[in-house]
Amino acid sequence: MQKKKNFILYQILILLGILVIVNLISTEYFARLDLTDDNRYTLSDATLNILDDIDQPVTVTAYFTEGLPPNYKESKRNFKDLLIEYSNYSDGMVNYEFINPNKDEQTKQQAVREGVRPVVIKVREKDQVKQQRAFMGAVIKKGSEKEAIPLLEQVQSMEYALSSKIKKLVRTKKPKVGVIQGHGEPSLSAMQQLQNSLSVLYDVQTVNLSDTTGLSEYRTLAWVAPQDSVPQSHFSKLEEYMRGQGNLLIAMNRVRGEFQRAQGLPVNTGLESWLAEKGIDVGSNFVLDKQSGSVAVTQKRGGFNVRRQIKFPYIPQVTNFSDHPITKGLEQVMLRFASSINFSGDTAAVDFNPIARSLDLSATKPAPLRFNVRKNWTKTDFPDQNIPLAATLEGNIIGNNFSRMVLISDGDFAVNGEGRRTQKQPEDNISLMVNSIDWLSDDTGLIELRTKGITSRPIKQLDDQTKTLLRWGNFFVPILLIVLYGLFRNQRNRNIRVKRMEEGYV
Repeated sequence: MQKKKNFILYQILILLGILVIVNLISTEYFARLDLTDDNRYTLSDATLNILDDIDQPVTVTAYFTEGLPPNYKESKRNFKDLLIEYSNYSDGMVNYEFINPNKDEQTKQQAVREGVRPVVIKVREKDQVKQQRAFMGAVIKKGSEKEAIPLLEQVQSMEYALSSKIKKLVRTKKPKVGVIQGHGEPSLSAMQQLQNSLSVLYDVQTVNLSDTTGLSEYRTLAWVAPQDSVPQSHFSKLEEYMRGQGNLLIAMNRVRGEFQRAQGLPVNTGLESWLAEKGIDVGSNFVLDKQSGSVAVTQKRGGFNVRRQIKFPYIPQVTNFSDHPITKGLEQVMLRFASSINFSGDTAAVDFNPIARSLDLSATKPAPLRFNVRKNWTKTDFPDQNIPLAATLEGNIIGNNFSRMVLISDGDFAVNGEGRRTQKQPEDNISLMVNSIDWLSDDTGLIELRTKGITSRPIKQLDDQTKTLLRWGNFFVPILLIVLYGLFRNQRNRNIRVKRMEEGYV
């Protein structure tokens, strides 16, 4: 009996020794198994390349309020795990610390000065819901330079936020992106969301094609929603830029809608003719989609004017994307008054790839036309499908030199406006525009980071068979596991009883 006790004691000591050794090793090395199908917990190649480029220590100061509800605590834990990986992969060039800003007023003011501002969250205590101000942000510093991440909540966006800020600090010179002006285009201040996103990695400047200076210093040119006629000399200058392997993004309006007059009109600037010379046809039409946005309509009910939202097929909600770096991770882009895109040029010299299309129930209507917002739409109104709304072109678009172009048939989808007419655009709208510029500028690594892991899978979109399988699986699997464990325990106890009854058992 004494020998058996000693044996058990030795086993316990060995187990404790193993745990101590594993704990010591884990403080130096960190690893986790990522079983997600989109690898959301695995550092991307873009991040690893950024970490390799760090030549000076980078310090990340994370400001997280203590005592937050479990879902917010998880954000802190995920961010800490991410920082551990950054530190390990960078050979200690990324250092980090966590500070509770609520410990005193001085620390709280420090967080605000650094660029991390509190957000209001709902906390449940003793069957009551109250509001609490909480900090969940970080500040990244390299030398005297710093960048702030005001809010870190979603694990899916943490890697992009952190990597892009570090890249901004370690990059000595930003590539230039030119935004063409001079033909009635919206100003940079009218595209605030876009400008904020681009300025992280690019030096965004306005470009006037009337200037005599060259365009070769710009990695990419963006042409957004021209309204006035474009002189031929400007197209010539643009062609010269593309012959030098310059890349071009065009987001154009081929049609426009006027709600006050309830009519849709064609838009002619000369850009459509210039594209047609290259075999690119942007139709003078409206693309209608059964899956669409809504407009507010005033109706009389019981003697009162009532405003309600109704579906308006002229505003497609685009969810049909091709497998391309620009659209990877996008879920829904809202286009107002988009047109069809077709290519009839030399497919041997230019690769034409539609990256966004309408859905199975869609149609085109030529401009001009009258809007009927009270029309009762049926399936017969949508005889077409998969109409290209955005596309990429690669190859000898101009001359014999390789260049790239992204064409989107709505010029206003990333425009916020100015003054009282400003409106916030959906995040996927901005991502589509920024991803396009990243792809054109050969900075494709961060495209995957920006949209990494944002795919949602709501159960209402699953088929009935899968729903039934999940429902019964959730019910029976836990019961089955308990039964199996009970059988295992019963069999083990039975074997112990049998062994004790054997001759010579001590």
